[in-house]
Amino acid sequence: MAMDNVKKACETTRKQLKEAADRIESFLNTYSLPQLNAESDPEMEDFYRGYLQDTRHLLVFCEVAYEKLGVSLRRPTFNVDFTEKALYEVYHNCISPFFYPKNECYSEDGRYAYTGQDAIRFRKKPNREVRDLTIELSKIFEELREELSYYENDYITQRRMQGERV
Repeated sequence: MAMDNVKKACETTRKQLKEAADRIESFLNTYSLPQLNAESDPEMEDFYRGYLQDTRHLLVFCEVAYEKLGVSLRRPTFNVDFTEKALYEVYHNCISPFFYPKNECYSEDGRYAYTGQDAIRFRKKPNREVRDLTIELSKIFEELREELSYYENDYITQRRMQGERV
């Protein structure tokens, strides 16, 4: 990617990561496991526990990536290699874990992606707050995935072809 494109991707990605992190942090500061599972349903307890665990991990990775991209933008000389590696990490540490969460509380159903309907399908029916957060985040991470699709596979392939260790 050309330097201007990498810098623009860095700036927009950083802004979107901040938005995602702010929404996640607000949610996590507002809701606890007992609040989410007010009915004390054991199956929902497991569901919400997994959801909260995945969400906390996602927050940490978003914050780390946000900081790394900020470092890249603050450097006196913009370092394309450093930034591209950071954008690659955003794809694999933030975007992929959002769409493929470890605890599989939800998944993306690609059949709905082009219909204008929400493509996120939950394993159990969550409360409104969990559903709303997940749908809001899916819009942010969908945009990021489209913008950073180069970093899914092509970035590593290009680096290997150039003989660089990744």
